[in-house]
Amino acid sequence: MPSDQIQWFPGHMAKTRRLITENLASVDIVIELLDARIPYSSANPELKKLIGQKPSVTVLNKYTLSDPAACAVWRSYYEKNGQSCIFTDCLTGYGLDRMREAVNAALSEKLKRYEEKGMAGRHIKAMIVGIPNVGKSSLINKLARNRSAKVENRPGVTTAKQWVTTSVGIDLLDMPGVLWPKFDDRQVGENLSMTGAVKDEVVQTEAVAYALCERLKRLYPSLLCQRYKLEPDFVADAEPYEIFEAVAKKRGLLLKGGEINVDRCSDLLLDEFRAGKIGKITLERPKNA
Repeated sequence: MPSDQIQWFPGHMAKTRRLITENLASVDIVIELLDARIPYSSANPELKKLIGQKPSVTVLNKYTLSDPAACAVWRSYYEKNGQSCIFTDCLTGYGLDRMREAVNAALSEKLKRYEEKGMAGRHIKAMIVGIPNVGKSSLINKLARNRSAKVENRPGVTTAKQWVTTSVGIDLLDMPGVLWPKFDDRQVGENLSMTGAVKDEVVQTEAVAYALCERLKRLYPSLLCQRYKLEPDFVADAEPYEIFEAVAKKRGLLLKGGEINVDRCSDLLLDEFRAGKIGKITLERPKNA
């Protein structure tokens, strides 16, 4: 798949970049929500330039779908680079109790000044940003304890900024999901497609599924074999398309005449990966870690 040619930059995303810049002065801190399965690929490389010196916290969501050992490596990486980070899961609520603590730590000097001025207890205003389908709306609703933000398991649902008051003393300014204009790194495009950050309608799902087979073979061969009842020796020597075809045959995803039902097998692999049915998986590790 020519993933380096994936282009998905709707007009509302260009608008979001302007909204981020225009609204920075009205918030105390920026919270960037990443996908813990793809921390590098889900980080917007434009964000640091957009927010400048504004304090920030990195929140790696979908922790319960991720490999705990890999998450520990990422935690160490962020801490070594002086970046505050926490891991969360917006469906189970894991880690959300640390959100206020992390924000307070990043804003310690500002909060101290508030206290000196008799403004202790003042609500913190935070802008929350992240790529499409990373779970921003679900996380906000957990913190707000209601259904204030529309939630759907597809990218591009939030298309306008909205303020939400939470139960932890943080007023959140939710921004629409933002992807950058071009994916220069082939694997970034593939990773975003695998996790659903890029709409399935604009990519070749067969090629994305092949790429997923390659990642699983390289990083999690035992989980791949266990889920689809494949032999380790076969997986070790097989090309991604051969693994794909073996999965289709094991699951009976065949057309008349025994031909592989490519669409159904592609959907199966991607759906099962996204739902965590293959196992707890993190697709990338820190560079130079």
